[in-house]
Amino acid sequence: MTLTFEDFPTGRYGTFGPRHVTRDEILAFAAEFDPQPMHLDEEAASKSMLRGLSGSGWHLCSLMMRMMADGFITRAASLGSPGVDEVRWLSPLRPDDDLTLDVDVLEARTSKSRPNLGIVKFKCTMRNAKGEVLGEMVSPILIERRAGAV
Repeated sequence: MTLTFEDFPTGRYGTFGPRHVTRDEILAFAAEFDPQPMHLDEEAASKSMLRGLSGSGWHLCSLMMRMMADGFITRAASLGSPGVDEVRWLSPLRPDDDLTLDVDVLEARTSKSRPNLGIVKFKCTMRNAKGEVLGEMVSPILIERRAGAV
C-alpha cells in the first residue's frame, strides 16, 4: 500500500529502530566524509570537548534518513523534499549506541500551487538506548495526495 498525504495527520507518526551503530561504522564514515580527530582517533577524541570517540553529526543525519526511508518514505508517494529546515546535534553518537527514531508530523498542508500534492513537515528525534536525544531534524517532504482527494 502506498502512503499518501492523507496518511500523515499531525501528531506522532511512529518510532523506528533500534539500529545498532558500531565503532567500525563510525570510523569508516568519518574517514570518508568527516575526517576530524574526534571521529577518527580515540586519544584525540578523549581530549576533545566530546570526551571520547563520537560519530559525525553528518553520520547521525545519514542514519536518520536511512531509518526514515526504511520506516515509511520508500512506501510513500514522496516527490522529494525542498530541503531541511533545521538540524541540531545535541549529544554525541557513540560506538555501540542502539538508536531509535521518533517521527512526528508537525504540519500537513495542501500545496496552493499544486493541489495534487501536500507538504508534510516532519520532526525526527534520534535517541540512544538511555533515552538521550542525540539529534533532531525538521524537514518538509512533498507527498502526493490520494486519488479523488483534490
